[in-house]
Amino acid sequence: MAFLTFNNIGVSGISACVPKNVNKNSNLTHLIPSDEIDKTIDSIGIKEKRFVGSDICASDLCFAAANKLFEDMNIDKSTIDVLIFMSQGPDYLIPATAPILQNRLGLPKSTACFDINLGCSGYIYSLATAFAYASQKKINRVLLLDGETFSKVVSQKDKVNAPLYGDAGTATLIEKHNLANSYFSLYSDGSGKDSLIISAGGYRNPSSVDNLREKEMEEGNIRSEHQLYMDGMEVFNFTIKVVPKSINEILQYSENKLENIDYIVFHQANKFMTDFFAKKLKCPGEKIPYCLYRFGNTSSASIPLTIVSELQSKLKNTKKIILSGFGAGFSWGTALINFSDCYIAKLIEF
Repeated sequence: MAFLTFNNIGVSGISACVPKNVNKNSNLTHLIPSDEIDKTIDSIGIKEKRFVGSDICASDLCFAAANKLFEDMNIDKSTIDVLIFMSQGPDYLIPATAPILQNRLGLPKSTACFDINLGCSGYIYSLATAFAYASQKKINRVLLLDGETFSKVVSQKDKVNAPLYGDAGTATLIEKHNLANSYFSLYSDGSGKDSLIISAGGYRNPSSVDNLREKEMEEGNIRSEHQLYMDGMEVFNFTIKVVPKSINEILQYSENKLENIDYIVFHQANKFMTDFFAKKLKCPGEKIPYCLYRFGNTSSASIPLTIVSELQSKLKNTKKIILSGFGAGFSWGTALINFSDCYIAKLIEF
């Protein structure tokens, strides 16, 4: 495990952007029998998702979110020292997307830029990275852009994944701040790599005519090897073992108790799963915000999206918040962060 502690670093602003295009799960009767659709929606907690158009990338949603944050907070772009782009959906294989965003946003050439590629734990990992950079003497502000467009990699003929995933882009500003300590714990278990995977299109299994073709897979699901596969039961079993334990560990490490935590913001995987976590932790429901009923599972972007959509008016004063991300890899991370007068922008549509 990796436990990290930072002091005098904080999150000063968060914004989020979702596509205007709404995709309702009630329309999935071609995949799920009509007499089961309501039960499925109630179980996963997802009524609808937002999908980008074919010409829109995750970076476009993050670009809009970043500009919203700059405008609302009156940020001088020359003060951004580091730009991190967290996504599994880059613009290109080469070059990295972060330098492209630096140029599009009009940030100085002195800005250090790089991409991070992780699954649903990615916001925690990249936030820890941002805190680490911001703790350096000569670095004052780090801009973390986290976005995903899973509508591009999920087969709409796959009854496991089609009801779950949506698209979103977010921006988080991290800077030096007179705050109490923040704590992170980061874990991984690569033995679970096959449980949530796009198996073709990389260098291990390059694209071919055969793996680009849609085929009937397990239980009648139709997809290509360039589209997401998930073993839902394996992922669920993994998360119930590690997520509540990780939260208890960071509480112990930081010498805090659950009753002193204002909110726990989980990665928005599905409601059945996160309700299970809450029950295991004995955490009251009012401390756990949800946005997945409107936006679905937006992978690593789901944590900042939940903060923007559900806590926009609730972080005026100092709040102690646990963030929990988990998913493909297997990879998981937990953070306990003090938010003090953090600016939360109104959600925008693209």
